[in-house]
Amino acid sequence: MAGHGPDMPEARWPNGARIAVQIVLNYEEGGENNVLHGDAASEAFLSEITGAQPWPGQRHWNMETIYEYGSRAGFWRVYDLLKDKAVTVYGVATALARAPRQLKAMQDAGWEIASHGLKWVEHKDMPAEEERAQIREAIRLHTEVTGTPPRGWYTGRCSMNTVELAAEEGDFAYIADSYADDLPYWVKAGGKDQLIVPYTMDCNDMRFAIQAGFTDGAQFEGYLKDSFDMLYAEGQAGKPKMLSIGLHCRLIGRSAPAARRRSARS
Repeated sequence: MAGHGPDMPEARWPNGARIAVQIVLNYEEGGENNVLHGDAASEAFLSEITGAQPWPGQRHWNMETIYEYGSRAGFWRVYDLLKDKAVTVYGVATALARAPRQLKAMQDAGWEIASHGLKWVEHKDMPAEEERAQIREAIRLHTEVTGTPPRGWYTGRCSMNTVELAAEEGDFAYIADSYADDLPYWVKAGGKDQLIVPYTMDCNDMRFAIQAGFTDGAQFEGYLKDSFDMLYAEGQAGKPKMLSIGLHCRLIGRSAPAARRRSARS
């Protein structure tokens, strides 16, 4: 809980940069809960449907088509805006396997493709050995469809066992299942020193899908700018930090949120 306290280390980013910005695109569409995928119920997480609940044994057409928007339309809009940028994809393995054209576009753009687990499902009640098996299968399938094993890992909907299991099963340069700092840090996990690169819930377009969140692109842009300015100022004072920005094809890929990004680029 103490962290670095007042003795913040100097990050020494490349070329003396005062801040490191990580842009993450979560590719989850096709990996969500769906009875067609063998799941017990429909998806209920992270969409425009306020208060959505799982439908046991049933398909949820509205939810399915919201996720489908992310792969059919949202991804390509985000790709057009960011294809010349350094982007990390948190790719759900089963979603990537169902999206060969999108995967090729990611690879053509030179984006890093980290693993976002086997499926986009909750792990909190999953027995440890079942979660271990899913991590192994995620690594195998990711390697099959991308051609290389993942070097980064982020489950997202994780359990208390996730970091330990991921560190044991994968040769990961980093695990991102933490929100605990503005800098990467080391933990003992899986019997070794494991680098943690914290992710974000605040600088995240998921706040378009919650009641206390953003209502338009200007709010998101303003929040990101304030976050950047504060961290950049701390970097100028000799304490460089990192800023992680989380995006989702079915959220930021909608026309209104993306419009703000396009106008800023113009």
